[in-house]
Amino acid sequence: MFERPPGQIADTVGGVKRVLVTGMSGTGKSTVIRELAARGHRAVDADENGFSALVPAGEDQLTGVGGGMDWVWREDRIEALLDEQSTEDLFLSGCSPNQGWFYPRFDHVVLLTAPPEVLAERLATRTTNAFGKDPGELARSLELQRTIEPRLRRGADLEVVTTVPVPEVVDAILRHVAAS
Repeated sequence: MFERPPGQIADTVGGVKRVLVTGMSGTGKSTVIRELAARGHRAVDADENGFSALVPAGEDQLTGVGGGMDWVWREDRIEALLDEQSTEDLFLSGCSPNQGWFYPRFDHVVLLTAPPEVLAERLATRTTNAFGKDPGELARSLELQRTIEPRLRRGADLEVVTTVPVPEVVDAILRHVAAS
């Protein structure tokens, strides 16, 4: 689900790269994507602009949203974004149960991580998103970190621990992308 098929590489054309920035809630995906945009990069947050949707899920299924619902990528919108012809690299941030379907379309998969106590603090104090402030949401988020993050790690080309300043995180991503 979250692993790149062996030997699979994206269909990069003209040196333009597609980069997925993924990770659990609170790792800094939205902050990193905003910093990339501020630096002039083509950067899209899959949690915005209709790229994701709330869909039914099994009541017993562990999801970030809970209550028999999950937040997943709208495959038609993600496909259209990845199909766009551009002369600029594309950085897409998000984490969704169906993101693995798109791994063959990415040149790089970057996993952002942070220790559980850092995630808990960030979710409790962030002002840009209410998700994670509820104790049930926080518990689900930490359980997803324990169970899903190892799978994300196996499919990643680069892991960046986000306990350093945001500019350092973005610099590490850009160095990695430029080196390939």
